[in-house]
Amino acid sequence: MSESQLSPLPDLPSPPATLLTGASLFLDFDGTLAPIADTPDGVVVDEELLSLLTRLRTRLSGRLAIVSGRSVATLRSLGLDDFLLAGTHGLEFAKPGCPPDAPARLPAVNEAEAAFQNFAAGKPGLLVERKTISVGLHFRGAPQWGAQAQVLAEQLAQSLGLALQPGKMLYELRPGGADKGSAVHHLMESAPMQGGTPLFIGDDITDEEGFAAARDLGGSGILVGSPRPTLAAFSLEQVAAVRHYLAQGAAGSA
Repeated sequence: MSESQLSPLPDLPSPPATLLTGASLFLDFDGTLAPIADTPDGVVVDEELLSLLTRLRTRLSGRLAIVSGRSVATLRSLGLDDFLLAGTHGLEFAKPGCPPDAPARLPAVNEAEAAFQNFAAGKPGLLVERKTISVGLHFRGAPQWGAQAQVLAEQLAQSLGLALQPGKMLYELRPGGADKGSAVHHLMESAPMQGGTPLFIGDDITDEEGFAAARDLGGSGILVGSPRPTLAAFSLEQVAAVRHYLAQGAAGSA
């Protein structure tokens, strides 16, 4: 979903703590639960966050899921293996203690990875991130290559039949047929998420499908970060504000 498809909603209010009451809570990871790092492996999940999520999940009778562009394998390696996970923008799902439900890696993704590696060679600051079933080209460390990275990603998506997923200083190529919105719809169909009111919290343009799905199912979204056109109904300024808000719910203030 592009920003041109969204309606500007300036000056969004802060979410009331009561919004967490009876919620089925969907949480983006990077930029929402943890600050965005210079490199994908620069993120650390601290024990305070794990404790907060565990307490909040208990208060919500298990209705808490992390929905991320990261793969399930990466989320688990960060210490989130005890949580319900939707990875790679809704292409992968995993319950605690169970193997991921995910499609096989496509040969086309390997071709895209090779093309990204060739493009990044000799260009300090560019980073190719190999994921379980997708590949990303990060240009946060070399923004001067962003326009060329976009052209390459668009060409590869068309020639290889892959979905192009723009992110923050990132272009990712992956199989199509899913997004964070489809992940919300899928998880809301069964336990533990079934029966609650969906609430999606995220920061990126990739989270807009999640906001839309939550809204369509009678819930709402919370945008994290600077104001921009969005389908979210509420906003929080930064990661620290998200944690404070979630702590209110975990403590029973909701």
